Amino acid sequence: MSDKKISAGLAALKVMEGWGVHTMYGIPSGTLSGLMDAMGHPENNIKFLQVKHEEVAAMAAVMQWKFGGKLGVAVGSGGPGATHLINGLYDAAMDNTPVLAILGSKPVRELNMDSFQELNQNPMYENIAVYNRRVATAEQLPHLVDDAIRTAIAKRGVAVLEVPADFGFSEIDANSIYSSPLYSSGLKYKEYKSAPVDATDIDEAVVLLNQAKRPVIYAGVGTMGHGSAVQELAHKIKAPIITTGKNFETFEWDFEAFTGSTFRVGWKPANEAVLEADTVLFVGTNFPFSEVEGTFRHVDKFIQIDNNPAMLGKRHQTDVAILGDAGEAIDEILAKVSPITESAWWQANVKNVQNWRDYMNKLEQKTEGDLQAYQVYNAINKYAAEDAIFSTDVGNVTQMSIRHLHMTPKNMWRTSPLFATMGIGLPGGIGAKNTYPDRQVWNLMGDGAFSMTYPDVVTNVRYDLPVINVVFTNTEYGFIKNKYEDTNTYNFGVDFTDVDYAKIAEAQGAIGLTVSRIEDIDHIMKEAVDYYNQGRVVVIDAKITKDRPIPVETLKVDTSLYSEDVVNAYKERYEAQELVPFREFLEDGGLTSTYIKETSDNKYSF
Repeated sequence: MSDKKISAGLAALKVMEGWGVHTMYGIPSGTLSGLMDAMGHPENNIKFLQVKHEEVAAMAAVMQWKFGGKLGVAVGSGGPGATHLINGLYDAAMDNTPVLAILGSKPVRELNMDSFQELNQNPMYENIAVYNRRVATAEQLPHLVDDAIRTAIAKRGVAVLEVPADFGFSEIDANSIYSSPLYSSGLKYKEYKSAPVDATDIDEAVVLLNQAKRPVIYAGVGTMGHGSAVQELAHKIKAPIITTGKNFETFEWDFEAFTGSTFRVGWKPANEAVLEADTVLFVGTNFPFSEVEGTFRHVDKFIQIDNNPAMLGKRHQTDVAILGDAGEAIDEILAKVSPITESAWWQANVKNVQNWRDYMNKLEQKTEGDLQAYQVYNAINKYAAEDAIFSTDVGNVTQMSIRHLHMTPKNMWRTSPLFATMGIGLPGGIGAKNTYPDRQVWNLMGDGAFSMTYPDVVTNVRYDLPVINVVFTNTEYGFIKNKYEDTNTYNFGVDFTDVDYAKIAEAQGAIGLTVSRIEDIDHIMKEAVDYYNQGRVVVIDAKITKDRPIPVETLKVDTSLYSEDVVNAYKERYEAQELVPFREFLEDGGLTSTYIKETSDNKYSF
């Protein structure tokens, strides 16, 4: 035993520091007193961002990792604080995102006494946590923090530690292997390297791609960082690219055969191309909707690349299954596959993409009238920095961002794609700006989502984390209302009262701006960026119309599928008079629609 002592709380913080942890998000409490005491110690190098709701703490910590930052730590008091963390942690679990949650607890002498704010907290997280423990002794605390972080990163998930309040104060042996401030396994942590791809599998995939008449590349986040290679392959084999919704930044916005994503939050060209394709190269994605919705029901050949054997064949029967790194596999295929010089299939998709872009541009570039969301995005695209970061909330804003944000590999955008929890936009901006203080950060939110988290505008103000918050205010839960339109007799419970969000921003020390006319959006956005460049937090309250974004999952633009009256009414409502059905582009190239011949039912739901 050494005579040198250290508090267990400070030792735990030193272990976190060894893993690169730089920020803890949360609200202090009596049940976190030992840890908070250590946070105030002169030797502690981890900062504390005090938020206004523990849910924000969890979401900010999770989004910090999603944006490529270091592991985030969120803390919640015993009882209500612990329950408030749940939403953000469930999002992490759904997206396989490492995060550490520390739950306060009553001191040991009060445990199991039905004491104030005492409950058995660990079972709440049993369904989602890859690591879920209560610290049994003060001496264990730094060791279990190390173990929790290592497990969270290795297993890509949520680690939960419940810590009795008194443990943080306890003096422990500073030279013990488990409590030394110099000991953290993060200093030596190693990731598994993907095994080399099997050459035989590559050759089999090349044969199928060489035989394909209507190939598409369906690219998920496994292709992130390999966008240029995927685009080169697309050119070589004349296969348009379909991406998953959260993977838009991987590809150049103006790539000629970039068809966007499928289903409700997607693009028209992607929804049409996948129904006409004969061969799919499915790369680096676990796209659950494909199985639920029968995305590939018309496809003849299915090639899948994934570095997780559990994913191979999960969503669709494979003709070729390639285990390994997506980038390596794409490079191998690119080197061996035969080039295609002429392709009516490619040209039809290129024309279809351009027709869709022309439609989007028409909406975005209106110059007068009541403000629509489209013109707001046009102004964002104009004034956003080349490497801007976008923290995007859930709802219509997800759908609109996927369609109207002109993202490139220089940008980053993140949301809650699978758990789809509203309110993640603002906390995500906190995590992003805390990670990238020198990059421009935008939070894009509907008024429903902003209402859940706007008290934390002051968190950005307090900690000098300037961001531009854009609130799309239409006084309704638009995404839900639009779904109800397709399924319900009554649109009940989706409308709410307008609020002056600019005043709320000003009350918190931020800049508040309001805009409701197209004519004003450009100068308002310029003003917002000017304030941001001065280091100010900005909230733009964009009072937009209630116009529904075109529902590309139920397209009604083809008179081969619908009557002229139905098509004309559909085009009129969505200002889509110029939209051309994919079938016509196929026929212009001498091809026939296989989808329409097989079925006239394209009304799948999401």
